[in-house]
Amino acid sequence: MKISKQIFLAFVIILLNGCNSKNSKTESTSKKIEVEVIPEVKISSEKSVEKEFRLTDDNVIDFLFDYEKSNKENHVRIYTPFGIIEILLYNNTPYHRSNFIYLTKKKYFEGTQFYRVINDFVIQAGNSDNIKVSKKRRDIGKYLLPNDFNKGHTHKRGMVSMPSSSVDNPYKMASPFEFFIVQKKDGAHHLNGNYTIFGEVIDGMETVDIIANLPTDNRDWPLNNVYINKVEIVNDN
Repeated sequence: MKISKQIFLAFVIILLNGCNSKNSKTESTSKKIEVEVIPEVKISSEKSVEKEFRLTDDNVIDFLFDYEKSNKENHVRIYTPFGIIEILLYNNTPYHRSNFIYLTKKKYFEGTQFYRVINDFVIQAGNSDNIKVSKKRRDIGKYLLPNDFNKGHTHKRGMVSMPSSSVDNPYKMASPFEFFIVQKKDGAHHLNGNYTIFGEVIDGMETVDIIANLPTDNRDWPLNNVYINKVEIVNDN
């Protein structure tokens, strides 16, 4: 059977139109998927960066330098089961002061303990064997603070100082989550030049004395845990 040239040409045109229509649909569908996916990836990335911010040795000084400008508070009150301890933080140790204010506003100290108690010497706080405290530390970050010894302060009774890190630490970098209060009547002046004094007790030394006299185990940890219930900023205005 012979097919006329006109019929053959018509058949070819129909096939070509069908292919073009199919390609057009594929391109349209591809473009639509691309537009939908890109914004989702961008939003997820922004949330991830915000959530994962933590303080480190590399960023802590810049952070506290900026934080100090708008967080000038220097008077805090510590609540314990035995009474309150009020502390005046020194303005001439700005990184240590602003670090303590930052941790107070983050509610870090709530649930930490006076974990090292030595009568006629010091009481030390800000740590705990509680897993919740470890999680708070991880969320805030891992960092140390530089020493600031030469501001005219000495380890007299009632001085608030920051212990050095227990890691290899030739520059006596300070452990930012912890602090100790000198309880010894004549002071602990052999500590001068080794630890940064950044405040003093202005009310509540009787509470310090009660805690210092508690019985402890052979690691100087009180036999009955002494928790910090709350630390709050006192508004002096």
